[in-house]
Amino acid sequence: MGKIIALDFGLKRTGIAITDESATFAFGLTTIESRQLEDFLRKTIPKEKIEIIVIGEPKKLSNEDTHITENVRLLKTHLEKTFPLQKVLLYDERFTSKLASQAIAGSGLNKKARQSKELIDEVSATILLQSFLASR
Repeated sequence: MGKIIALDFGLKRTGIAITDESATFAFGLTTIESRQLEDFLRKTIPKEKIEIIVIGEPKKLSNEDTHITENVRLLKTHLEKTFPLQKVLLYDERFTSKLASQAIAGSGLNKKARQSKELIDEVSATILLQSFLASR
């Protein structure tokens, strides 16, 4: 079984998480500028033997689309064309940023580290991926 990678996509930054080889546990990988995402995936997918790409689907509590939902759907379509051997899935990301902020707050990091948007994005991707794994 190949690994799974999760993307917490934003217009500026994308948090990225990855599973272990048995696709059991999620680990934060990095946060990159979103404009670098395709190049990052071109290098990472073969190196890490990625089989599935999970993209966080942003929704409001009312289940309506957010201002970025359409961008995420366009990203999904683009990645499906660019990486035809990988399955590309959307997964509900509601609450991941809030859960990430809470997890970081309880981590013992200093205030500046806790407020790092890059860290929040990476932890959000990790929570998204672990939630996806638990749902399988």
